[in-house]
Amino acid sequence: MTRGFIFDLDGTVYLDEEMIEGAAEAIAALKQRGDKVVFLTNKSISTRMDYVQKLRKLGIEVELDEVINSNFITAKFLKEALESGEAALVIGEQPLIEELADEGIPMTYDAKQAKFVVLGWDRQFSYEKINLAFQAWLNKATIIATNPDRTCPVLGGEIPDCGAMIGALEGVTGQRIESITGKPSKWMAEYVVSQVLKLHPSQCYMVGDRLETDIRMGIENGLQSVLVMTGVTNKEMLTKSLYKPSYVLDSIKEVVNL
Repeated sequence: MTRGFIFDLDGTVYLDEEMIEGAAEAIAALKQRGDKVVFLTNKSISTRMDYVQKLRKLGIEVELDEVINSNFITAKFLKEALESGEAALVIGEQPLIEELADEGIPMTYDAKQAKFVVLGWDRQFSYEKINLAFQAWLNKATIIATNPDRTCPVLGGEIPDCGAMIGALEGVTGQRIESITGKPSKWMAEYVVSQVLKLHPSQCYMVGDRLETDIRMGIENGLQSVLVMTGVTNKEMLTKSLYKPSYVLDSIKEVVNL
């Protein structure tokens, strides 16, 4: 039976520019035996093609349709949500803006014209941007975010991610943002399983290092969930978490034994 493996990237396949030991060999072995593989990332500061080039540089053979990021899913969400003449105000870096533009999403920097505010990871986040998003919200715009990750794992530790932008907006509005389009959302899970892998959810394994995104998405969408201990999660976090994975592996290289 063909199985589908959905791999997170940061903390699962690599850390910064360093491949996690055995990752390339494990992924190649899965493909050679006939399983399907897709790479799934919440990170909005790089394009899908950026990830293709990075994976190839690290020694993993991959095509563009095997890489899905939160920018791509956000575009799919907005295509359905926006009506004719409506536009989104985007707080994020150039890769997010580029990929939304590539999918034909109308954008604006006029807070009075925005139907949606899209929050992505933005390393140039500022008071001006907080205010722009807040003014759009006061004008009844719906605030969504590409992903809820508080941090991103890097060599030697972690750095702030999109959760920082979400926290700023929730702090000023006093309300939770409306939707998350990336992991652990059903939009991302359903698209990857039904449109990319074309398998039943029970045939698919969500492999990642983060309990509240990777593992939660697996659990809530009927996938097998596989936690790897090479990223942000430690044993104490796993013990305390509400989200219990189907499997716990030391690293991705053990995935071939599932």
